[in-house]
Amino acid sequence: MTNPDPAELSKLEDIFAQFLNLAITISGLAAFTMLIVGGFKYLTSAGDPKQVQSATSTITMAVVGLIVAIGAWFLLNFIANFTNTSDTLFNFKIFQ
Repeated sequence: MTNPDPAELSKLEDIFAQFLNLAITISGLAAFTMLIVGGFKYLTSAGDPKQVQSATSTITMAVVGLIVAIGAWFLLNFIANFTNTSDTLFNFKIFQ
Protein backbone atom coordinates (compact mmCIF):
# COMPACT_ATOMS: atom_id res chain seq x y z
CA MET A 1 0.00 0.00 0.00
CA THR A 2 1.45 3.35 -0.97
CA ASN A 3 1.14 6.63 0.86
CA PRO A 4 -1.09 8.97 -1.20
CA ASP A 5 0.18 12.11 0.54
CA PRO A 6 2.88 14.04 -1.30
CA ALA A 7 6.20 14.72 0.38
CA GLU A 8 6.25 17.92 2.41
CA LEU A 9 9.10 20.33 2.98
CA SER A 10 8.70 19.86 6.74
CA LYS A 11 9.87 16.27 6.27
CA LEU A 12 13.24 17.57 5.05
CA GLU A 13 14.36 18.03 8.66
CA ASP A 14 13.64 14.38 9.43
CA ILE A 15 15.43 13.23 6.29
CA PHE A 16 18.49 15.35 7.12
CA ALA A 17 18.55 14.10 10.72
CA GLN A 18 18.41 10.49 9.52
CA PHE A 19 21.20 11.19 7.03
CA LEU A 20 23.41 12.66 9.76
CA ASN A 21 22.71 9.71 12.06
CA LEU A 22 23.69 7.37 9.26
CA ALA A 23 26.84 9.39 8.49
CA ILE A 24 27.92 9.32 12.15
CA THR A 25 27.34 5.57 12.34
CA ILE A 26 29.23 4.91 9.12
CA SER A 27 32.18 7.09 10.18
CA GLY A 28 32.43 5.21 13.47
CA LEU A 29 32.31 1.83 11.75
CA ALA A 30 34.85 2.96 9.15
CA ALA A 31 37.26 4.18 11.86
CA PHE A 32 36.88 0.91 13.78
CA THR A 33 37.46 -1.12 10.62
CA MET A 34 40.53 0.89 9.67
CA LEU A 35 41.96 0.47 13.17
CA ILE A 36 41.53 -3.30 12.82
CA VAL A 37 43.13 -3.25 9.35
CA GLY A 38 46.02 -1.10 10.58
CA GLY A 39 46.61 -3.40 13.53
CA PHE A 40 46.56 -6.46 11.28
CA LYS A 41 48.99 -4.79 8.86
CA TYR A 42 51.28 -3.95 11.78
CA LEU A 43 51.20 -7.49 13.14
CA THR A 44 51.95 -9.03 9.74
CA SER A 45 54.65 -6.52 8.75
CA ALA A 46 57.44 -8.84 9.99
CA GLY A 47 59.63 -5.85 10.81
CA ASP A 48 59.66 -4.44 7.26
CA PRO A 49 60.01 -0.65 7.76
CA LYS A 50 57.87 0.18 4.72
CA GLN A 51 54.99 -2.02 5.91
CA VAL A 52 55.30 -0.74 9.47
CA GLN A 53 55.08 2.83 8.18
CA SER A 54 52.00 1.92 6.11
CA ALA A 55 50.34 0.34 9.14
CA THR A 56 51.04 3.28 11.43
CA SER A 57 49.78 5.65 8.74
CA THR A 58 46.53 3.68 8.49
CA ILE A 59 46.04 3.75 12.25
CA THR A 60 46.90 7.45 12.45
CA MET A 61 44.45 8.38 9.69
CA ALA A 62 41.68 6.32 11.32
CA VAL A 63 42.19 8.12 14.63
CA VAL A 64 42.39 11.53 12.94
CA GLY A 65 39.15 10.85 11.03
CA LEU A 66 37.39 9.84 14.21
CA ILE A 67 38.66 12.94 16.01
CA VAL A 68 37.46 15.18 13.17
CA ALA A 69 33.98 13.60 13.21
CA ILE A 70 33.68 13.94 16.98
CA GLY A 71 35.12 17.48 16.83
CA ALA A 72 32.51 18.52 14.27
CA TRP A 73 29.75 17.23 16.52
CA PHE A 74 31.20 19.09 19.53
CA LEU A 75 31.56 22.26 17.44
CA LEU A 76 27.88 22.15 16.49
CA ASN A 77 26.92 21.71 20.13
CA PHE A 78 29.25 24.55 21.19
CA ILE A 79 27.74 26.91 18.64
CA ALA A 80 24.25 25.94 19.74
CA ASN A 81 25.09 26.58 23.41
CA PHE A 82 27.02 29.79 22.69
CA THR A 83 24.26 31.34 20.59
CA ASN A 84 21.53 29.89 22.80
CA THR A 85 19.70 28.56 19.74
CA SER A 86 19.63 24.86 20.45
CA ASP A 87 16.23 24.56 18.77
CA THR A 88 17.87 25.13 15.37
CA LEU A 89 19.86 21.90 15.67
CA PHE A 90 18.23 18.56 15.12
CA ASN A 91 17.66 16.25 18.04
CA PHE A 92 19.56 13.07 17.30
CA LYS A 93 18.03 9.96 18.76
CA ILE A 94 21.44 8.31 18.83
CA PHE A 95 22.72 10.79 21.46
CA GLN A 96 19.66 10.79 23.70
